Amino acid sequence: MFENKVVLVTGGTGSIGSEIVRNVLSYHPKAVRIYSRDESKQFALQQEFKEYTNIRYFIGDVRDKQRLSYAMEGVDYIFHAAALKHVPACEYNPMEAVKTNVIGVQNIIETAIDHNVEKVVSISTDKVVNPTNTMGATKLLSERLISSASLYKGAKRTVFSCVRFGNVMGSRGSVIPLFKEQIARGMPVTVTHNEMTRFMMSIPQAAQLVIDAAKYAQGGEVFVLKMPILKIRDLAVALIDSYEKNLHKTYKNEIIETGIRPGEKMYEELMTLDESERALENDKMYIIPSFFQSQNEASYPGFVKAPYQEYSSHTAPRLYLEDVKLLLEKNRLGFECDV
Repeated sequence: MFENKVVLVTGGTGSIGSEIVRNVLSYHPKAVRIYSRDESKQFALQQEFKEYTNIRYFIGDVRDKQRLSYAMEGVDYIFHAAALKHVPACEYNPMEAVKTNVIGVQNIIETAIDHNVEKVVSISTDKVVNPTNTMGATKLLSERLISSASLYKGAKRTVFSCVRFGNVMGSRGSVIPLFKEQIARGMPVTVTHNEMTRFMMSIPQAAQLVIDAAKYAQGGEVFVLKMPILKIRDLAVALIDSYEKNLHKTYKNEIIETGIRPGEKMYEELMTLDESERALENDKMYIIPSFFQSQNEASYPGFVKAPYQEYSSHTAPRLYLEDVKLLLEKNRLGFECDV
């Protein structure tokens, strides 16, 4: 799919964006364009990828439509990972969240149509389902823009779709690096609520979902990975166990509740009951077709009608402590990787 093609990754220096770049490079593209506004992270990636001659580094912001248009010349595929993703930051700076997460997506759509790009896959979040915060609301609107872009594009060939992520373990801003730092420094581990649950996926899983979405996308879909669910407190306990087991040190502090932050939810949802009415599934993911596209099982070989039920970290089966420990170990996210 990507061989001899030009691929643009917005937010390409982030945890997910850079993993998408690594994944795409294995398919021998003609060129990969990394588009981001952080020159320091671009420099770091240049050191990692210095043996590749087919990577281009573009400084730019998705808010800047003209710059985006220049970067999109001759592009075949776009993976849109640039966003404001931190719930507290978006609550405190809602106008900035709108500029990046809504206006930025509109810019992506319009420039992709102008340049007749083949496919655009935009990264969304579990926060869009029944949003209680600014970040979720802006990302929900960006999803709606992507889904309706198929009607907006006229006769152009561009196919638009979204993927919904849960929490990505070990990514920048995820809770795991914070917990590990608190444990290593002998500080109390801070959990906002002991009963809070979250979906969890690894960085490679997240990148692979995006690649799969590009393969299956026909227009307007939302792709949702089936992923583990766990209590945040269990994650903290598993990391403390990893610290003591691998570094042979005793952790003497405690886990303390700090209270739910503005805009934060006790549990997350990845698919509503209404969405499940038209959803399809295989053993790895759900596909939620667009309202505007007449799609069924025949459109997606290997997928069948999904059951009529919401997909929530509150109602779906979750991992218990021993399985959380195994999950950390499998993904080398505990303290064993620091030994």
